[in-house]
This record gives sequence, C-alpha cells and structure tokens, in this order.
Amino acid sequence: MRPLLFVVFISLLMCVFTHGKKGNVLVLIGDDAGFETAIYNNSVCQTPGLNYLARRSIIFENAFTSVSSCSPSRSAILSGLPQHQNGMYGLHNTVHHFNSFTELKSLPLILQKAGIKTGIVGKKNVGPEAVYPFDFEVTEEQMSINQIARNITLMKDKASEFLSKIKSDQQFFLYIGFHDPHRCGSTNPEYGQFCEKFGNGEPGMGIIPDWKPVHYSPEEIVVPYHVQDTPKARSDIAAQYTTIGRMDQGVKLMLQLLEKHGHLDDTLVIFTSDNGIPFPSGRTNLYSAGMSEPFLLSSPMGKSKWGQRSKELVSLVDIVPTVLDWYGLEYPDYELQGHKVQLTGQTLLPLAHDDYSVESSSSQASLFYKSIIINLTAQPDYPISQKVQRVLGGPPKMLPIGSHRHCSLMDDTAEVSKFGYETVLMRNALSDQFLSITKFNSASGQKNYTLITMMTMGSSPL
Repeated sequence: MRPLLFVVFISLLMCVFTHGKKGNVLVLIGDDAGFETAIYNNSVCQTPGLNYLARRSIIFENAFTSVSSCSPSRSAILSGLPQHQNGMYGLHNTVHHFNSFTELKSLPLILQKAGIKTGIVGKKNVGPEAVYPFDFEVTEEQMSINQIARNITLMKDKASEFLSKIKSDQQFFLYIGFHDPHRCGSTNPEYGQFCEKFGNGEPGMGIIPDWKPVHYSPEEIVVPYHVQDTPKARSDIAAQYTTIGRMDQGVKLMLQLLEKHGHLDDTLVIFTSDNGIPFPSGRTNLYSAGMSEPFLLSSPMGKSKWGQRSKELVSLVDIVPTVLDWYGLEYPDYELQGHKVQLTGQTLLPLAHDDYSVESSSSQASLFYKSIIINLTAQPDYPISQKVQRVLGGPPKMLPIGSHRHCSLMDDTAEVSKFGYETVLMRNALSDQFLSITKFNSASGQKNYTLITMMTMGSSPL
C-alpha cells in the first residue's frame, strides 16, 4: 500500500508543477529578429545558442505579432492585449511618447501582486512606468541602449545580479530585451548599419568580452524572398547576420546563467521577436515577412516535445496567458475604458507538454483561417449608392460587395498577386474605350452620352 501512496504522491506533485504552481520564466526578445537561423532553414547564419534552445523547445512555425511595430508589439507581449486595446498606438521612445492606458493591468503588475520577483534587462520601450514596473530594472531608461541591450557582457552581469537576489523560496520572471539585430545606421553610423562594429575590438569601437564576432561576405548570405538581390542589400544582410550572432551569443549566456544559478530545469523559456526584419515588406508592414515571428517555447515539463515543430497558429498575445498558466495565476477581473477586459490569447503550455496532441487543436474551418483575408469594405460595386444609403430613412444596410478573394501564402509566397490592380486595369480599359468613342463622336458630330451609358449598364465606375 505504501508504494502505491508514494506513486500517487509523486504523480500529484508532478501535476502541481506542470500546471504552474512552482517555477520561473525567462522571456528573450529579439529586436527586429527574423528567421535567419538554422532552426528556420537558413544554413549560413550561425546561431549555436538558439540551436541549443531549439533542441529544448517546441518550435512554432506559424507565430505572428499583433502589430509589426516595436512599442505596440512589446505592449502586447507584456499585457496580453493588442495595441488597440491597451492604448499603445505608436512608439514610446523619443518624440512619439505613446503610452498604454493607465488603468491597464500588465503582466509585471499581476506578477508583483502575486509575490513573484520581476526583472528586466535591455530594451523596454513601453510606458508608462506605473503600468510596466519591474522590481529590478536596467534598461534604456537608465543607460545607453547600445550598452544595456547590445553589450551582452553587461546584460549577463545585470541578469546575474537579479538572479543572485532571488531567495530559494521565491519565483522570478526575467525579461531580456536584446537591441540586436535592429538597425543603428541613422543614429550611430560610426558603428555600421546594424551596429555590427560596436564592441568588436577595433580602434574606437570598444570591446564586448563575451562576444566573438562572426563575419560574413555579401556573396554567401541568403537574400530573403521579399528583398531585392542587390549589392547594397547583400552588404546590409551580411552586417545583420553579424549582429544576429551577437544576440545569439547573448541567448547562450542567459541559458548558462540559469544553469549556474540552478534554474535551468525549473524555468519556462520563451524566445521570439517584436516584429519582422528591417527590410522591404518586413517591419511595419502587414506582409507575412513583417508579421511572422520566430517562436521557441521550452518547458522543462515537456521534454518529449523538445525539438518538435508545430504548425499551430500562435500569437504574441498568447505569452501572457501562457506565463499566468505556468505560475498558476488567474487574469484579474477589471474594466478598461469602461469595458470588461478579456484576454484574446490562450495558454500554449498544452502544446509544449507531454499529454497533448498538437494537431488536435487545429481549426481548419474558420473565417480567420490563415490563408483567407476578408475585407468587408473592399471596392463596393456601388460606392455612390452606399453614401446615399447612409442618409436615407430606415435601418442602414450594406449592399452586396461580391465574392471573397482567397490569397494563399502557399501559392503566393512573396505576396505579389495584385488583385486590387485588376480595378486599375479595368479603369484604364474603360478610359481608353471612352476616349476612343468620344473621338469618334466628335468627328461625327454626335453628343457624348457614352460615360453615363457605360455607368448605368453596370460597369465599374471610372
């Protein structure tokens, strides 16, 4: 009987741990990081640190940001709410100074109330401070962003300082914001387009002791499908690869810190980026290259899923519910701007743990299926009539706008199909036809009613 009780006790203990009653969280955020790693089929850019983390993670292949811009995306990561709900409509830094709503209950606020120690090292770029407070904070608000978010030795030292303050009976949440591989050519041109020279040991560049720079020739790099293959682009990408390597070595340092402090096997680790890479169709664009993100989720309780790939649709707003689930916490009940707040994301822990089939949660029949974009206001057949309808008596209604257009990323990877251009071609054809008929009518002395006739016959208006 005693062996049976022992087995039951151990099983219950494992269940408690699995559902987040004990453990810590490390979140690693790249800045404009993309898929330039062997994890996502780039064999040129060397990322041994991320490769190691991937071997301990479930690798998501369909992860997306809520918005392809820095501060709004980071506010979604730390609040669980997309930017239009949390109030961070634009960039927080410099002259922009956008902030989330003061009533917002962010992840650090929720964790602090639960007694979990919170720390942030590196790039933050969200506000106000009262909404995003951390118990331990060393960011661009305290020192140079290049030093605290690109100098991986300094980042390591500050993260170690935070971990050294954690008592044996305390849980922690540590957020590491790398500034690599963000461009810096406009602010610090002396360091190169991507600050690839910063800390490389050359005269005037300083030195980052823990960084061993890896350099690439423009000829060997892989040009993304959405970037023009030009000498300038290749030179930029080669510099980008070097700073991806610096971030990667920083990731390795953080994992080594966890191991040094005895937390590698009790810490949930998440790696992702805020938005796409800083190239055409990337960052600040709604194309896949701007919205898609790398996403690694490493759970010490899901070793059977380590190294596996998932095609599940994942969003950065899933991070907050995932972290709360790990800690065993509930999202608070409150209102924001007069409306009850509800998280739109969901926990990803079931996907990362042993007792769950990744494929079983797929939704193949949905209005929000990944290859379908429904624009309910796209080029109505009768735009003038729509305006008239708004001022007429009776309940307002929309007139039919035609069938949906299916845009498949599998068939159009580069997203260059221009359905909208069909309207331009039609307008040009009608214009040519109109001018041709007008010229004929002028020669024959007939009056010109052609345009009105064409419009009333049902053709798209000019």
